Amino acid sequence: MTDQLHNMNLLAQDNLAGFGNIGEGMAIQAAKDGRRIMWLAHESHKDFTAVDVTDPREPRVILQTELPHHDIRSNSLAVVGDTMYVAHQTANRGLPDAGMHIYDIATPESPRLLGVFDVTGSDSRGVHCLWCVDGEYAHLKTSMPGSNPRNPSDDQFYVIVDVRNPEKPVEVGRWWIPGTLEADAEEPPVRHTKFNSGFGAHNINVYPQRPDRAYAAFKDGGVVILDIADKAHPKQVGRIDYHPPLPGYTHTALPLFGRELLIVTEESVRWLAEDWPKVVWVMDMSVEENIIMLSSLPLPDPAEYAHVGGRFGAHNIHENLPVPTSLVSETLIFGTYFNGGLRVHDISNPLQPKEVAHFVPDEAPHGPELAAVLENPIPGANLNDVYVDENGIIYTADRQWGGLYILELTI
Repeated sequence: MTDQLHNMNLLAQDNLAGFGNIGEGMAIQAAKDGRRIMWLAHESHKDFTAVDVTDPREPRVILQTELPHHDIRSNSLAVVGDTMYVAHQTANRGLPDAGMHIYDIATPESPRLLGVFDVTGSDSRGVHCLWCVDGEYAHLKTSMPGSNPRNPSDDQFYVIVDVRNPEKPVEVGRWWIPGTLEADAEEPPVRHTKFNSGFGAHNINVYPQRPDRAYAAFKDGGVVILDIADKAHPKQVGRIDYHPPLPGYTHTALPLFGRELLIVTEESVRWLAEDWPKVVWVMDMSVEENIIMLSSLPLPDPAEYAHVGGRFGAHNIHENLPVPTSLVSETLIFGTYFNGGLRVHDISNPLQPKEVAHFVPDEAPHGPELAAVLENPIPGANLNDVYVDENGIIYTADRQWGGLYILELTI
């Protein structure tokens, strides 16, 4: 298999010093010295990597850091100005260093730790995913000590953290699917009999257009719109849940405010397309209390990719971050589909989305260091995340060892 390119040019590829296993953390810093630095969080074996992408055709790794210990991953990060927020999730509950680390990255080659939101505890494996775009509040998918979930798969929920003093981040509020904690009066939610991924949170996005709303993906609990005007007491406004019959794992909910649409991804979590369909939905959120599906983004027949190895189906999308270094588009949706590559869809007509470009890489060259330590290597390339800058340059990263790919549209 060779690289597949349609309406795109590949500008560069970097395997990140042999550790090209990138999670769901991608952000660009506009450094004060004029450089543009791409920050990347890892699935394992490294904490974060900084890449100088001032010239996107000549990326250059300038920093790669070590994890506190081997049973931890960073996976997610965010950058606001010269401050970076990094998620730390441990392999098992009760291990140290679970939480969020906050760094001063004014000098990208020498990050300086400012503070830690520590959630280490017997019920906690820390933070899987975080969102921060204003430097005031971080929105976390995290476990919390003492939460006592009824089912271990429900242990990570939504927690709001005040980071205005980065040296002393503090929790201000939390929300979870009712019935998932032992202390809840509500009955436990009904679980999918075949594809039970739990009712924990995943991405939680908050935008300046509606600072009183959180757009939250809750895996098998579907999409939840929350009123967070009172951050100490988030309240459900609307929810759409379709698992069962569908196999679940709602991952990202991206609001398009100018069109009253919601773009929602369902993460593929099983090999060989076993949990198909895992697609990206276009939803109408004009009535928040009654969110409805309009369509899904068209994808190739899963039979074309199931035999390749790894996962096939949706994962993450470019999330229109409201920061100076991010593209904001209400018509083009950039998404990663693991071994299905990177795909761009035009949703000008939300009832009939169409694919307009794609990139499916061949298996990338990889360093022997990472190949030697991976226990269950994934065949081929499996693109994990995507970030599009304000100039339309596309950055996408592989889950295992392909590292960073940099592309541009030709349409």
